[in-house]
Amino acid sequence: MNKKSSWKKSTCAYCGVGCGIKSRFNHDGQLEIKGDEQHPANKGKLCAKALTLSETLTTNNRMLTPQILNKPVSWNQALNETANQLQNIIDNYGPDAVAFYVSGQLLTEDYYVINKLAKGFVGTANIDTNSRLCMSSAVAGHQRAFGEDCVAGCYDDLEAAEVVILTGSNLAWCHPVLFQRLKQAQQQHNTKIVVIDPRHTASCEIADLHLSITAGSDVALFNGLLSYLHSNDYIDQHYTDAHTNNITAALTTATALDQQQVSQLTGLSEQQLHSFYQLFATHSRTVTLYSQGVNQSVSGTDKVNAIINCHLATGRIGKLGASAFSITGQPNAMGGREVGGLATTLAAHLSFDRHDHWQLLSDFWQTDKLATRPGLKAVDMFDAIANGSIKAVWIIATNPAASLPNSNKINQALAQCPCVIVSDCVDNNDTLRHATIKLPAQGWSEKSGTVTNSERCISRQRRLVPTQGEAKPDWWIVTQIAQRMGFENQFNYTNEAQIFTEHVALTATNNHPHQSPRLLNLSGLSNLTAAEYDHLLPQQWPINSDGISHQRLFSDGIFPTQDGRACFIATPYRPVITHASAVYPLLLNTGRIRDQWHTMTRTGLAASLADHIQQPLISVHPTDANHYQVIDNQLVTVTSHYGEAIFRVRITTDVKPQQVFIAIHWTQQTSSAGSVCALIGEHRDPISGQPQYKATAVQLSPLTYTTDAILTTTTAIAATELTASTALYWVCKKVAAGYQYFISSNLTSSALEQILMAHFMTSTQHSLRAITHNSRRAVVFNNNRCLASVVIHPHNSHRYCTTSANIIGNDVNDINVHQFLNGEDKLTASDIVCVCKQITKQQLIDTITNNKIQDLSTLCRITTAGTGCGGCCHDIQTLLSTTDIN
Repeated sequence: MNKKSSWKKSTCAYCGVGCGIKSRFNHDGQLEIKGDEQHPANKGKLCAKALTLSETLTTNNRMLTPQILNKPVSWNQALNETANQLQNIIDNYGPDAVAFYVSGQLLTEDYYVINKLAKGFVGTANIDTNSRLCMSSAVAGHQRAFGEDCVAGCYDDLEAAEVVILTGSNLAWCHPVLFQRLKQAQQQHNTKIVVIDPRHTASCEIADLHLSITAGSDVALFNGLLSYLHSNDYIDQHYTDAHTNNITAALTTATALDQQQVSQLTGLSEQQLHSFYQLFATHSRTVTLYSQGVNQSVSGTDKVNAIINCHLATGRIGKLGASAFSITGQPNAMGGREVGGLATTLAAHLSFDRHDHWQLLSDFWQTDKLATRPGLKAVDMFDAIANGSIKAVWIIATNPAASLPNSNKINQALAQCPCVIVSDCVDNNDTLRHATIKLPAQGWSEKSGTVTNSERCISRQRRLVPTQGEAKPDWWIVTQIAQRMGFENQFNYTNEAQIFTEHVALTATNNHPHQSPRLLNLSGLSNLTAAEYDHLLPQQWPINSDGISHQRLFSDGIFPTQDGRACFIATPYRPVITHASAVYPLLLNTGRIRDQWHTMTRTGLAASLADHIQQPLISVHPTDANHYQVIDNQLVTVTSHYGEAIFRVRITTDVKPQQVFIAIHWTQQTSSAGSVCALIGEHRDPISGQPQYKATAVQLSPLTYTTDAILTTTTAIAATELTASTALYWVCKKVAAGYQYFISSNLTSSALEQILMAHFMTSTQHSLRAITHNSRRAVVFNNNRCLASVVIHPHNSHRYCTTSANIIGNDVNDINVHQFLNGEDKLTASDIVCVCKQITKQQLIDTITNNKIQDLSTLCRITTAGTGCGGCCHDIQTLLSTTDIN
């Protein structure tokens, strides 16, 4: 038996909350993970995704060796070939023929060196990040209002506020630890919660007011609020006179709409508007927290500024319990912003617009090649790849073939690009299919460096497990290639601490407190020793030379602009671009679900995270379901101007009539046709370049098929092989013993059984088969151990079931195997409601009925469900309200 190791602190791999974790190896050699009670972001709390991180530490789908044209090579060969190809393209076509597309999953040190190479030494600003897709509108809004990309507040403000407004944020599912902090604050201090969202989400569970606005009408709503504040003498005149500019222009635009027009544009009643406006106006401690629902829009930047305008007008910026607060979706989106990862920025919050900034960076890096103008933003970058003006792209730690809008076009662009370099820890995703050079990078648990969360808190991410295969740190890969391109002295780093020290020095250079300072200043962390870097505690920037960390910014009313004043921005209302028509009459909204993240390359490895929502669903209002003659669980084809995809119907009043919702997570690796980005268009904000993911015109139609099958197996089946054999639709999810596939086909039951069984039948493997009154069933085994099971039944859209995966790996003589073959197993949907505590739907129903429970708190106390991250409380409340206790 192994001895338990000591606890090691690090940070979670997922959202921008930036939770601290503690990990150690237990007696069985398994990694245990729990929350770090001393980390200021989460104070010991973790969500279900973080709690199951150890399940994702697997060799499955890991890239373990460098490859050129899918053939393994040595690191030396791969690095030389990468450097040579990049240099040849630069020599023949110029630096702008090369592009870099990177990720908020990189550590700050990784981000710093790739940006330095691209902008400083290749000489191109064609480096952008997937942060462009989730929070670049917030960046642009902050820069316009404050002069610098700064989040003024902190998480503690959510607990100090009298009113918290969640707009475009399903905090309960996307940032559940913060949601729990907010929920607890509400219970203790009677905090008023407003949720602004077209959908009824899990966050509405604690809402005092849910404003189900018309999609894209946020600017009208907040312009109406600014107008209300002005008309009713709630403007803080002293503050605006002393600390702001341009309020007259903002008010002129805001007051151009009267309350009746705002009501018509937002779809809210005048009474709802009055209730919201009065709540904001009469509570000085108000936080407005915004996320993708605001940012992912053709008017995303204006939405951000319309919100900030209201806070500036009332002096509620950077004060205790009072700020406009952008929350990010990735673990190091903020760190990427600090080092200039976006095509529109320079490192250390320096700006292309200011020659003194450009000169400072050029001198600091000692380069004469520093890019002089912003580069191509994400969508434009891939357009340039498609038209051939970009001939090499290096993609690091992200999956643009699945996540960018109009994914069919992205795949075509990558397929024809002469040089596609991909650095990643996984060996197979939608993007890697196009890679000409593959470079294996360390995964989350193997990396060492720093990340910055949504409240500007820098935390150390520490290596927890040994590196698999030949994978290397991203910073090492970048610096090795830079050295081979002739920049040996400028990229002569031997560890991540040296890179962090350089990043710190850049933030401090010519950053004087009384000369239009940049607030991003880490001078208090200068000259850290290796030991001090390793033991660095979480702290919020700015960290000036006095070493003091600052929780809030702008509390003194001084802003990092030329005159020290914040700027109101006039934000005229512009409708969303949808191209809705008789052909495409439904409006598609997209977002995340509770237990999955991004394109599931990590969460998809954890079987316990697959239970909540197992397949790509489309949420449809009952009125529309009746109009299109579709019912629950039926497969439908969804079509837009850009492409089509297939989803299973979920009928719900959570969405409005003529609106539908689809989650973003499924790709061609996990579903044959369930990727929502195949439907999304390329409309984007003209200022930030952020695509509009929240308003796409679509239509739906029922899909005809004859058989449904559930295949459970210990080994994965190649996506191409499965698509070729079933020829209609499939979805894959992880189960404890292997993988489970949900298959719909136009084949007969016997034909489909024969094809599926052919994947497993060899001379050493045997099968047991049975035909019950409504299904065909088979089990494949070897040495009496079950390797696969298949159940096939004629399509009946009135019900869609799953079957237990528990027989996989069991002895073939086990009673559960015989019950399965006899059709005696319960064909019911997986019923785990609370992932953190592994509480099932049936356990909750039994507790409700046996104890005649009527309130959520009692049910959670008795069962422990909902007492982990709390993300499931909405589902528990729904179950509570629909269970008959009489």
